[in-house]
Amino acid sequence: MLERLADTLLDSCRCDPDAPLGGDPARTLGLDKASSKAQFDTLKQYLDEQQQLLWANRAPAVLLWLQGPDCAGKDGVIRHLFRGINPQGVTVCNFQQPTLAERSEDFLARYRRRLPAGGRIGIFNRTPYEGVVSDLHDGFIQPGDVAGRLQQIARFEDEIRASGIHLLKVYLQISKAEQKARLQQRLLAPRKQWKLSAGDLPAHRQFTQLQAEWAEVLRHSQRDSAPWYVLPADHKWLRNLLLASLVARQLDSLQLHWPQPPLPFSLEELEGS
Repeated sequence: MLERLADTLLDSCRCDPDAPLGGDPARTLGLDKASSKAQFDTLKQYLDEQQQLLWANRAPAVLLWLQGPDCAGKDGVIRHLFRGINPQGVTVCNFQQPTLAERSEDFLARYRRRLPAGGRIGIFNRTPYEGVVSDLHDGFIQPGDVAGRLQQIARFEDEIRASGIHLLKVYLQISKAEQKARLQQRLLAPRKQWKLSAGDLPAHRQFTQLQAEWAEVLRHSQRDSAPWYVLPADHKWLRNLLLASLVARQLDSLQLHWPQPPLPFSLEELEGS
């Protein structure tokens, strides 16, 4: 399809285990804002048709895992990408800190419960890898638990694939300066202040450390069967187009066609009624 970005450009965003977050989050990949926004608008029409095809076939399913630091744009890209698409076939799950009840069960249980059924696009805003980085940072697990949790997640990803769900793992990368600018915008704009939390300031102050921790997780969880894509996200217009193109490529690979079931009645029968 011509509407999405080329495979070579998309594959350039595939996570490099030697430098998972080594790219410049402000790079533009040779694209410009005006043409990229126009291409994104066109691409959304294709995504709408492909989502209807997926829904009509009721199988398989597509699951998008979105990860990134605060203010990376996880909510925004979901809103821009899936606005106007039939909500019957899209499920968005926003995973905040686990509740006490969720803490008492296996850390993957809440993600298992929200896997999409056949024919749906599922979006996880934050991923099971929070159970590694955030839980370690918050003291819920110890450094010695990390390898075991990564192995559990890898097995979970294999289970997902075996069940007919196509998994797409995306990390939105922003710079510390861009995060600060977006936090400033939230402080100054009444319509955005509700997004702020007490933890945003210490997380921003620990930005470099947290990114180093995420880089290690990306390094150890980058697998050919379930690769990460690290998208430069300082420019929202580029972030949107890159993610839309990745989702479009995933849907395109399914080679879906409109179902042709046996008709319950004929046109002649209808005309004669």
